[in-house]
Amino acid sequence: MTTQEDLKRKPGLDRDAALGLYRTMRLIRRFEETVQSLFLRGEVHGTTHLYIGQEAVATGVASVLRESDRVAATYRGHGHALSLGVDPQALLDEMLGRSTGVCGGRAGSMNVVDLARGLIGSFGIIGGSMAAATGAALSLRRTGDVAVGYFGDGSTNHGYFHECLNFAAINRLPVVYVCENNLYGEFTPWEEVTAGKIIDRPRALGVDAHQVDGMDVFAVRDLAHYAVTTARAGRGPVFLEALTYRFVGHSRSDPGTYRKSGELDKWLRRDPLKLAAILLQDRFDINLDMIEAIDAAVDAEMEKAMKRALVSPYPEPDFTVREFAP
Repeated sequence: MTTQEDLKRKPGLDRDAALGLYRTMRLIRRFEETVQSLFLRGEVHGTTHLYIGQEAVATGVASVLRESDRVAATYRGHGHALSLGVDPQALLDEMLGRSTGVCGGRAGSMNVVDLARGLIGSFGIIGGSMAAATGAALSLRRTGDVAVGYFGDGSTNHGYFHECLNFAAINRLPVVYVCENNLYGEFTPWEEVTAGKIIDRPRALGVDAHQVDGMDVFAVRDLAHYAVTTARAGRGPVFLEALTYRFVGHSRSDPGTYRKSGELDKWLRRDPLKLAAILLQDRFDINLDMIEAIDAAVDAEMEKAMKRALVSPYPEPDFTVREFAP
């Protein structure tokens, strides 16, 4: 289990790496804004679940992973994918159903896979990412690699949650479970449907569990480093509850009218990008011009990606007749 010394050990972070964390968050934010804009124009078919507000979680966790680790994302998975280095052009093309997409234009928003980047899937089934990460961890026990499973607070009331944590604990699997608690399971406040505290549930199974400020990318990175190092060392699963917030509705048709009065404004004051910009200046002596240069570069990259995606071809229909053995 955790010792105070374990938690005090923090990964080194130089100026360039710190700026890299900010750039990843900015890319996720701008990507999601682009997707929303295209959706409103009728270019994105189906539904979308945006990651706006939660960028620090995926960015911080992914920054301590290596290429051979495996990640299972949720249906709110664009941010998870980008944090792993999935090409934003290929991902945007996928959102528009184009053949140049990362999955050939056939996965859409909720089912993205990029095995080359360690993304074993984005799962529309609530809690399905936990099961996938647990299975991946089972296969990684002798490799020194780890699996990461992202899921929302609503998943903690599903059977996947209890079964996967129990199985991982018994078998000391190298898996990090990341609960992104954004306060709502779709439209319902988590505390109205969840008995007790989420963080106490893994602890009841003897799983090493910690909460972290999910709006602070540096805090997430520090705790993720501990979690991944622990799992990689064969000390069993680690559970992280990232306290975060989504700044947009659950999906395309959700105006968010169920939010408490003043709640959104309160969380917007802790926007992970704004918080990171302040910490970059305070801790790394990075000036505002450098931060604004990143913003401009990302904006230009996404503008170019959008124009290219809109003229990319759609997949050809597949009329292949396949025979399957009885």
